[in-house]
Amino acid sequence: MAYRPIPESVRGLETEVLGCWEEEKTFERSLAARADAADFVFYEGPPTANAAPGVHHILARTIKDAVARYRTMSGYHVPRKAGWDTHGLPVELEVERSLGISGKPDIERYGIRKFNDMCRNNVFRYQDAWERLSRDIGYWLDYGEPYVTYSPEFIESGWWALSEIEKRGLLYRGYRVIPTCPRCGTGLSSHEVAQGYRDVTEPAVYIKFHLVDDPDGARILSWTTTPWTLPGNLGLAVGADIPYARVRVLAEGADGATAPVREHDGPGGAVPGEVLVLARDRIPEVLRHPYEIVGEMRADELAGRSYRPLFPGAVDGAGSDAAWTVLEADFVTVDEGTGVVHTAVMYGEDDFRLGEAAGLPMQHTVGGDGRFLDTVPGGIAGMHVKDRETERALRDWAVAHDQLYTREMYEHSYPHCWRCDSALLYMARDSWYIRTTAVKSRLLEHNASIDWHPPETGSGRMGEWLQNNIDWALSRERYWGTPLPIWLCSEDCGDREVLGSFAELGRRVGGLPEDFDPHRPGIDGYEWPCGVDACGGTMRRVPEVADAWFDSGSMPYAQWHYPFENRDTFERYFPADYIAEGVDQTRGWFYSLLALSTILFDRAPFRAVVVNDQVLDAKGRKMSKSRGNAVDPRDALDTYGADVTRFYFLSGSNPWVPKRWDPSALRETDRKLFATLRHTYRFFALYANEEGWSHTASAAAPASDRSDLDRWVLARLDRVVRLVGEALDSFDLTAGARAIQEFVLDDVSNWYVRRSRDRFWATQPGAAAASADAFATLHECLATTARLLAPYAPFMSDWLYRALTDETSVHLAAFPEPEGHSAPGLEQAMEDVRRLVALGRAAREKAGVRIRQPLRTLHAVLPEGRALAGPMAALAMEELNVKKVVSLGDSEDLTRLYAKPRFGALGPKHGARTPAVAAGIENLGAPALRRLRDGEALDVEIGGERTRVTPEDLVIQEETVTDLAVATGGGYLAAVDTDIDDALRDEGYAREVVNRVQRLRRDAGLEVADRIRLGVAGPRDLERAVSAHADYIAGETLAVEVRTGPVPRGGPNTAVVKIDDVEVRIGIGVVGERAREG
Repeated sequence: MAYRPIPESVRGLETEVLGCWEEEKTFERSLAARADAADFVFYEGPPTANAAPGVHHILARTIKDAVARYRTMSGYHVPRKAGWDTHGLPVELEVERSLGISGKPDIERYGIRKFNDMCRNNVFRYQDAWERLSRDIGYWLDYGEPYVTYSPEFIESGWWALSEIEKRGLLYRGYRVIPTCPRCGTGLSSHEVAQGYRDVTEPAVYIKFHLVDDPDGARILSWTTTPWTLPGNLGLAVGADIPYARVRVLAEGADGATAPVREHDGPGGAVPGEVLVLARDRIPEVLRHPYEIVGEMRADELAGRSYRPLFPGAVDGAGSDAAWTVLEADFVTVDEGTGVVHTAVMYGEDDFRLGEAAGLPMQHTVGGDGRFLDTVPGGIAGMHVKDRETERALRDWAVAHDQLYTREMYEHSYPHCWRCDSALLYMARDSWYIRTTAVKSRLLEHNASIDWHPPETGSGRMGEWLQNNIDWALSRERYWGTPLPIWLCSEDCGDREVLGSFAELGRRVGGLPEDFDPHRPGIDGYEWPCGVDACGGTMRRVPEVADAWFDSGSMPYAQWHYPFENRDTFERYFPADYIAEGVDQTRGWFYSLLALSTILFDRAPFRAVVVNDQVLDAKGRKMSKSRGNAVDPRDALDTYGADVTRFYFLSGSNPWVPKRWDPSALRETDRKLFATLRHTYRFFALYANEEGWSHTASAAAPASDRSDLDRWVLARLDRVVRLVGEALDSFDLTAGARAIQEFVLDDVSNWYVRRSRDRFWATQPGAAAASADAFATLHECLATTARLLAPYAPFMSDWLYRALTDETSVHLAAFPEPEGHSAPGLEQAMEDVRRLVALGRAAREKAGVRIRQPLRTLHAVLPEGRALAGPMAALAMEELNVKKVVSLGDSEDLTRLYAKPRFGALGPKHGARTPAVAAGIENLGAPALRRLRDGEALDVEIGGERTRVTPEDLVIQEETVTDLAVATGGGYLAAVDTDIDDALRDEGYAREVVNRVQRLRRDAGLEVADRIRLGVAGPRDLERAVSAHADYIAGETLAVEVRTGPVPRGGPNTAVVKIDDVEVRIGIGVVGERAREG
């Protein structure tokens, strides 16, 4: 067969392969071919298709696809059902924007039915963009029958789950403080809140609460970072074990005054004689005026004391003796603030618990829309709590009523709505909860059974989250979502029904229409009489819908409409063997999957998970459209191609490390791996076609009978196959990617092909067999690399595999396994050569001697007393351009080891003996230093005492004690003799001439086989060198004639070059029939 040329355009190659996949139905065939094989179950985390995908989605989808492709090639059946997340705030907000409305009142004026119809029509607005991205990056998903969370079947499975949760006694209604989005008008769950924290700088205030009936008119100081909660203040909390003090403010310069750390600045403050109460330990940090401590108090002495309300009338305190009093609490600390916590019962979890226990009034001062209610005085009613004007109005009120002590800007992390970005408010409100705390121990056990990548995400971020688990706030006071199947009696008789199917609903209401839609508002109209005797009430559905994370967490069973159908299918595909998403999903999909699976099935929903972090710009900043650094994935794919982008993401660092979108690094990825593969394939195809070699028709010796170089690269290939398979088995995508790249670049291209180049043309007698072996070896390396690369770079790998074999897609092939080419002794010997060559080149560079200049001798030291001999010594001589290799047993004649003590490590160990121990370390001999360098600890005699010396106690350095050029590393040493006589210099000139002629051939556009006549003109010693080495020059440059002397100026193929800073004129001319020799 003839090996076809590889396309020059990356996108052209990928488009060609995409066409093959679609024409041949390669994805479908890969599933069908393994339909009876063991399953490897993968769950697709459903994206929301009402927004366009970003470049970070390439990362997440590449991780998913790479593992799925690998497991498919490893013989598993890997179904890949697509899914769409179609409910919730993301969809609603997009529709609000498109309609030019904002908030629940606008939606209800527009009409819930019309609004939900718009949501249904909008959810797939960007479906084509998502499917196209998946297609173009090679992410294979079955979009033919995706699960869709708004479908009646999916919703019915969700109803079943909630009815099961109800049967277990884990569904309840509660009134408690939960994070609330005032713009969206709904409470949120703790795992949603965890996804929306932002660092903000906001005003914090110190407020003076005026004690009633205090002989000194004392004020208690309290601090808050949420001034908007002050109108709702009903108590002050103090800590039982915290000592408090009464301090009197003094005039500047007063006798006995303690000066403040910081001076008061701005409105508010205190006047001389004013008495303030706060925690004694917080006085230096808080007070801004000169002061003296006039008394100390315990918390129990403060408890029960009354103070004047900050905003009289904002809350009706009638009937509560505890209102506006000091209360003891266990949550008060002196880490910040004043040691006195302002308590607004309705606006903090601790506040609410304390208020319940103390019997404080439960009254809001802020509505669900985030605006103050009419009861709040001072012209503040109707203002939004987070507006700047509101903060000013609150401050002006506090100043006017002598309540403000001081104000400061406070930087902290504050939760924002994960969808609309509004600042959240913690507010008491009714909500439906799933009692996840009841299964906390099982959640932790199941989480510990999961194979997390990285492990610390499972034990740390996820484990700690579960350890602090609170009940799941399930309900949302919104419109487009799974309606809660909860019906309550209108007469509050206590009757409650949680329906588990549409059939149950049909039985209650006398049947459902064929086109039954379970969404609001239609579902809200289904009612029936209460079943409690003599109640007379009506069963009506609660108005809330479910948290959209409940939908995505239900996908393992709801995608199959379980338990109403497909029971066997669900049981076959549960739990998942593998999932992958971003690290934020520890508070999202990972959690909802785990919580529901634990409650319903008492099983972990997935066995392994790979977590990825975010994609940043090249400077390490988050991408955003407003910042102008967001990357359109279409532009990225058009510029770099899918394979380069995928491999860049997987090879640069582990998925859980933040990625930088760095164009220079992407180009480097292309250069190192993909350009190298293209060049290597072109080299193979060119010479295989010219020599008529074919893997189907040309014989080669068995691998064990081939040359050392062939056997070595095949042994390396076996090792890489084993390493990549083990890495992918353990989900270590990065280790596998790096092993492939290193093999292609370092082993195949830079070593095997370069060292074997002359063997690929059989021009010498008896060279045909060696040439066939070289072709067979390189062909095996390339074809196997294509299979290794398939999970990472599905396009290039498929193109190469098709071009190199008689088969179709690489993705229908088996993942490679070791072929028994192992040769550990040969691998070690070749490793020794390559390490010495690298060091030898470094020694030459340090001495300023170019590699084309021959040198006399290489002195070599290898670890464990090994020596270079025979073919390996010859190989090192060729690579380093030296005439002989001398192996040394050790490096003592060439280098000297010496030690520098680390006093920071020695001091804590040896105290007063440190100087003596340091002197002893400086006197250690080479044998001891070598053992220490190898990590061994020694007991040595220092100052008459046995002293333990460890590698951490010293720094070992090495200096050269020879005129040779020396380089060392990893137990290896290479030293080259840089004395150059005339013979060596002449040979060096010849090699330089060959190099310049080859460049001139290339620049002149000559074919590889074109023969030339060569003329060289330069200084007498250079021309003498050319004449002396004419045969060598002719052989290397395909010259039929090499002559010295004048070269015509201005000829078509002439050039003036510099060799050793001397001008040399070279001219070439093509002769005869085009043919190629070595």
